[in-house]
Amino acid sequence: MSFLDYLISVDARTALMGSMMQKLGVDKQLKVVPDDVGVTNRAVDRCRSCGHQDECSTWLDEHQQADDPPDYCRNRDLIARLRHAAVGQ
Repeated sequence: MSFLDYLISVDARTALMGSMMQKLGVDKQLKVVPDDVGVTNRAVDRCRSCGHQDECSTWLDEHQQADDPPDYCRNRDLIARLRHAAVGQ
């Protein structure tokens, strides 16, 4: 079990983050970046401090696939960097 998998099982907001990462296809990239635990912790903190949990849950339910997260997503920049890193490999 990865650190992200553990966090997802512990907290509903973290589960939203995990779902967002999976939906946008960057969940695997998050696990292989340098300092993946630190990067994941910071992403979790941003997600937990977001006030859009209900909107996020609805957005995730309504989008089977997506190119970009919603504008309010506090991990939007991280997702873009992870996607860019995946393309460069």
